[in-house]
Amino acid sequence: MSEINQVKDYLQALQNRIVVALEELDGKQTFRRDTWERPGGGGGISCVLTGGAVFEQAGVGFSHVYGEQMPPSATQSRPELAGRSFQALGVSLVIHPLNPYVPTTHANFRYFSAGEADDAAPAWWFGGGFDLTPYYPFHEDVIHWHTVARDACQPFGADLYPRYKAWCDKYFFLKHRNETRGVGGLFFDDVNAAGFEQSFAFLQSVGDSFLSAYRPIVKTRNKHRYGERQREFQQYRRGRYVEFNLIYDRGTLFGLQSGGRTESILMSLPPRVRWEYDWHPEKGSAEEKLYAGYLQPHDWLGSDSP
Repeated sequence: MSEINQVKDYLQALQNRIVVALEELDGKQTFRRDTWERPGGGGGISCVLTGGAVFEQAGVGFSHVYGEQMPPSATQSRPELAGRSFQALGVSLVIHPLNPYVPTTHANFRYFSAGEADDAAPAWWFGGGFDLTPYYPFHEDVIHWHTVARDACQPFGADLYPRYKAWCDKYFFLKHRNETRGVGGLFFDDVNAAGFEQSFAFLQSVGDSFLSAYRPIVKTRNKHRYGERQREFQQYRRGRYVEFNLIYDRGTLFGLQSGGRTESILMSLPPRVRWEYDWHPEKGSAEEKLYAGYLQPHDWLGSDSP
């Protein structure tokens, strides 16, 4: 239980740090904070900012839920844990900026344990990561994003960044569109092989690096002027975000299956979005740049960078 308390303290502090930083960046709106309880055990704090000068909508949620039986989505890759009790803690955030030149971003940092109240030996692991979804991409922003991601992993092994970067590319891939959701970042799960202390330190390194990765991009790109064309393209591409979250995202599925608060689970969806039948970007346009160079996996820090 002391280990869970350590993780809980860190995640709640991380949520507060990110909320404060986003409020400072926005300069207009503050976050509404909702405390909620889950009928089956646990609860959380949802922080949501809407109608800001920089962020059209931003959600930063903390949850700590527990129960007597794991949801099906949590045992899909671990069938041996089916029927066991569980505890799940996490911070999840999605930020939808107003300016189309500022990328959307998502991050998640979580801890899961199963079987602590059962006779069987408990299982535990960390997971999480962050990814970037630009609409009008800038190569230097992508390089910065992945450099911060690599540096967060480096103290724990040179192999971690390429492994978790590749996992991110694979996970955030819309098979029905044959394209990545964005330019990736890190995605990891089942982290426990190094023991609790080292695994937790890795989670903290990635969590602590998120603002260093995202804040400079916001400050630079929010200065760009935009018009109706850019807003319409942003809203069209947000449709891909909705498609991924509702079709593929395991966190969304876990939240709904575990009886979490629906408003908090779906606060990741953008406030304004549009679909258009059989749309394609004009050749040579700024919109085509995204499709031509940024919606397939690349070794952004290596020779494969476009």
